[in-house]
Amino acid sequence: MTSIADINRAPLPTLERLGVSEPNNVDAAAVAQSWFNTFAKHVEAGDVQGVLSQILDDAFWRDILALTWDFRTFYGTKSIGQFLADRLATSKLSALQLDTKSATLQAPYPDLAWIQAFFTFSTAVGTGSGIVRIVPTSSGEWKAHTVFTNLEGLKGCPELIGPLREQVSKHGTWPEQRRQERECEGPDQQPIVIIVGGGQSGLELAARLKYFGIKTLVVEREARIGQLWRKRYEALCLHDTVWYDHMPYLPFPPTWPVFAPAPKLADWLESYAHALELDVWTSSTVTRATQDPETKRWTVEIERANAEPRTFIVKHLVFAVGIGGGTHNTPQYPGADDFEGTIVHSGNYTTAREYEGKKVVVVGACTSGHDISRDLCDHGVDVTMFQRSSSYIMSVKHGVTTVIGGLYHEGGPSPDVADRVNASFPNFLQKPIHQRLVRDIAEKDKETLDGLRRVGFRLNTGIDGSGFILLAWSKASGYYFDVGASQLIIDGKIKLKNDSQISRFTRKGLEFENGSTLDADAVVFATGYGDARDPLRKVLGPETGARLKTIWGLDAEGEIRGAWRDMGIPRLWVMMGNLALCRFHSTHLALQIKAIEEGLFDEKRYSLESLPN
Repeated sequence: MTSIADINRAPLPTLERLGVSEPNNVDAAAVAQSWFNTFAKHVEAGDVQGVLSQILDDAFWRDILALTWDFRTFYGTKSIGQFLADRLATSKLSALQLDTKSATLQAPYPDLAWIQAFFTFSTAVGTGSGIVRIVPTSSGEWKAHTVFTNLEGLKGCPELIGPLREQVSKHGTWPEQRRQERECEGPDQQPIVIIVGGGQSGLELAARLKYFGIKTLVVEREARIGQLWRKRYEALCLHDTVWYDHMPYLPFPPTWPVFAPAPKLADWLESYAHALELDVWTSSTVTRATQDPETKRWTVEIERANAEPRTFIVKHLVFAVGIGGGTHNTPQYPGADDFEGTIVHSGNYTTAREYEGKKVVVVGACTSGHDISRDLCDHGVDVTMFQRSSSYIMSVKHGVTTVIGGLYHEGGPSPDVADRVNASFPNFLQKPIHQRLVRDIAEKDKETLDGLRRVGFRLNTGIDGSGFILLAWSKASGYYFDVGASQLIIDGKIKLKNDSQISRFTRKGLEFENGSTLDADAVVFATGYGDARDPLRKVLGPETGARLKTIWGLDAEGEIRGAWRDMGIPRLWVMMGNLALCRFHSTHLALQIKAIEEGLFDEKRYSLESLPN
């Protein structure tokens, strides 16, 4: 019998493990419908044992909000059975319907085969979508290996889009109306939600909330929306593709480049906020937020550069300040005060032109370290990358297309469909899948990887050989998607040092533990960011801040901690992630807020930490 302790070692349902040969001449729609009819009958009857008879002993069931009001992954029949016994009757699943056209036989590898199909359902308060993958067994039956259930909407609370969009002509009144909305003037324009941070995460959530009818104010400290992207190093481009990065309601145009330059994305974010009529205060800072323990409402104090301070009492407070909130993680070494050169964190690095004619050491060998080193090299700067520990490297050409190209590509499924397929693979199930992908990518990248090893660059294959995926979920660092810097390292144009750790600064550069030295006019620390809770604590104060749950990293079930879900403090939320994660999970966070406001959710979750040991 499997247990939660086994989930991190869960194997794939290979044909050999299942004791079957490759299925041929299968009518996928008929097989899926037959399985689904029995599954749906047991679900609607609340027959837990009946449902369990339709799944493998080591099956996964991932639920996002639909049955648990949380992000949960259950592994094995014991865990799934307890979950269903606790939640099936309460959730009142009904109206289960299979999309037979979606049923397809898939064989991602010669030893793997399953039928994937989409379905829909209703719950006591909402509507949901699901994805199932069923596999053949030695008995001749097909059984589910993965079941995914996802809350899609709330009954009686549609998004105000399409036929529900604004219908009234506003002849001459729109500019003044927008001014009042932006300034939150009048009793009807007081925000229910305040979002701290106007990057992609804050804007995408604000858009979702607006079109659920929830008045929201975004508070952005920079003078312009997207300014943090403009302030990053000039060479920065997104390493994710355009098909992966689309934003809700307003996708990128078909002319958009595959890899967007950061300043271009910054301008798009600004346009996005204007086009969707989001209420954003720039040059503004949330200085303090306190919660009434009885009403759970937040008193939020805001300072504005060009206006009087304002204080609001709101029902929900969201922090959308990024993985590190801009708090630089800069290692401290003795002698820094005596160093005659410049010390800068990558977050403050903008252009290589400032370093022309100088010697620069870049500390760090992940994404920012590589991008900055390449930028310096391209400008003729004498640059040395100091590699503190091994890194996972894959090329954008072979790696990104292999990992996400099957779902996100020109002419592929819509982002909404792709997002749900992607989410239907629990994170710990992605581990053995990515272990295979890593080997495939390494074969395609063999020339580059061999060249890096030849010059002494230290490589790894990620956590348990899973490449970047668990590194991203665990710490959002430790890898680089190669867009050219690797060849510069191989060619010696970017120098490499990794034979000893830094001991101290000297007047002229760095000294290492083995006694070697490195002259430098500037040292750039591409060493990431601090605890994601730090910027929240500055606003909330030490007492409330001490109650915050950990943000990011994986819990025991393989779910991301903190973001988009309960943070340990009622009606305090964290929104973060890349463009794709924000597109998908902005709906989940907006649904939770809307459900609370409509009295559909009593804020009692079926959470991992709330269950008895």
